[in-house]
Amino acid sequence: MSTADDAAALEPDVRSLPGGVLAAVEAVLMVTDEPVSVVRLATALAVPVPEVEECLRTLSAEYAGRPPGEPSVLPEEGEPRRPAGFELREAGGGWRIYSAPAFADVVARFVTDGQTARLTQAALETLAVIAYRQPVTRGQVSAVRGVNVDGVVRTLSARGLVAEVGTDASSGALLYGTTGYFMERMGFSSLDELPALAPHLPEIDALDGLDDVGPRGRDDRWAGLVGAGAHEQPVAPELEDK
Repeated sequence: MSTADDAAALEPDVRSLPGGVLAAVEAVLMVTDEPVSVVRLATALAVPVPEVEECLRTLSAEYAGRPPGEPSVLPEEGEPRRPAGFELREAGGGWRIYSAPAFADVVARFVTDGQTARLTQAALETLAVIAYRQPVTRGQVSAVRGVNVDGVVRTLSARGLVAEVGTDASSGALLYGTTGYFMERMGFSSLDELPALAPHLPEIDALDGLDDVGPRGRDDRWAGLVGAGAHEQPVAPELEDK
């Protein structure tokens, strides 16, 4: 028998463990600090991908207080299940357990109590411009905000929320975009989930003539960039400084 076979023989069959594959998936999710892909879960548990996908759907439904594919009422009891304080979501290319949105304020108070500080308004505005108009240069972001953003972009880069994604073909300026860490912290699976802010941002073509030489003066049409959408999309507590 090969070394690989010996190792496989020592690995427990998750189906023989209490709760089987479902409980095994749950156990792994409880210790991960980042979204885990279905393939990675299947490999770790040595079970087929479709079976893991079914387990994830089942757990997600259970945490939401309902049997898979049914309303949040148990037919045999006829009473709603107790809402959980957490949920299983697909975000950032994988699955992870998150606190339920209804408890965002409670969790934020716990996390920020003497331990963290929120991103500044300047950082939030800059992050919003990059998220909606990426890939974009610092000069283009400055044109929208009306101020120099070099320091703010460095801060966002240091926190892993934005990164260099290339170079502008015409000006040679560095292009910036959001990262997988940003997606994970916002709980997004794709940038399509960003709330609509089109009326408050210029079209990317309007920024093409700008380079990284600094701000050109703020355009009042864009002054409401973050403020106009803030009431529609609260700042995620996960984006707070640590």
